[in-house]
Amino acid sequence: MKVIEAEGKVAGTLNYIFCSDEYLHQMNVQYLAHDTLTDVITFDYCEFPMISGDIYISITRVKENAKIFHHSFNEELNRVMVHGLLHLCGYKDKRKAETIIMRQKEDLYLQLLRSDY
Repeated sequence: MKVIEAEGKVAGTLNYIFCSDEYLHQMNVQYLAHDTLTDVITFDYCEFPMISGDIYISITRVKENAKIFHHSFNEELNRVMVHGLLHLCGYKDKRKAETIIMRQKEDLYLQLLRSDY
């Protein structure tokens, strides 16, 4: 919720759905016409300023990415969860400049979350 509040939004209904690579790949093909594996897909149901949506996360992909990027599973899962929220807050990551901003925001909010522990 800190991410949403820090972005000046209001939390609505948020659903995190944890699934397999196969399931998320099927959704990626069906709804986005992308025939690739991904770690997260976000479906936006926002009505300004309320943030609502479904965030699908492949646990399989999170485990693999944690190994690749030398993160713990929890750290990578938190990053993907924040990433989905940032999409609902309006951030994109299709272009290089957008990706840089997205990564900076992820790092900022992950640091904020770490300070709570």
